[in-house]
Amino acid sequence: MFGRKKEAPTAQDVVDQQAAEALARQDAALGKGAPTPKRKAQEAARKRPLVPEDRKASKAAERAAVQDQRIKMRQALDTGDEKFLPLRDKGPQKRYARDYVDARFSLGEYLMFGALVFVIVSLLVPSTSESMIYVLGGFWVMFLAVFVDVFILSRKLRKRLTEKFGEVERGTVWYGSMRSLQFRKLRLPKPLVKRGEFPA
Repeated sequence: MFGRKKEAPTAQDVVDQQAAEALARQDAALGKGAPTPKRKAQEAARKRPLVPEDRKASKAAERAAVQDQRIKMRQALDTGDEKFLPLRDKGPQKRYARDYVDARFSLGEYLMFGALVFVIVSLLVPSTSESMIYVLGGFWVMFLAVFVDVFILSRKLRKRLTEKFGEVERGTVWYGSMRSLQFRKLRLPKPLVKRGEFPA
């Protein structure tokens, strides 16, 4: 009556006790014929050393796991499997941005080819020649056209994402804009839609 009150059992104690009782009932039903191990014995069986005993085997297993993860990620870049995609490509908004960009024709796809042509022509045409002015002017016109195209894309993409998802995740519009500057066949993850197949 005046003695010290017993402490109320914690939630973990209750769960452990229920698990032990369930295991005991199962063992009795199966006719195991051996007593259920105590909690200390179960905890000791679950304990593992922080440093594995066989370090070579541990490193080999770790390398195999990393290699397997890389293979799955490479396959996901081809198939679009969301589970194994890199973090920068994950999420429904990123998927929508990819499909939207891949469905349209973008001038930015050919920017690198234009730059390469400009470099080759600038090597062939003397810098003092009047033709160089037209070559340089043509390159800047192309660059300006790509800039305008990317600006229009970013506005449209932001509007479509807002309509579908309510708000735009940070970096998604930039992600789509940078994808539009890559040549279609070299994009990763690979395009899963044809031109004109805009996402709903």
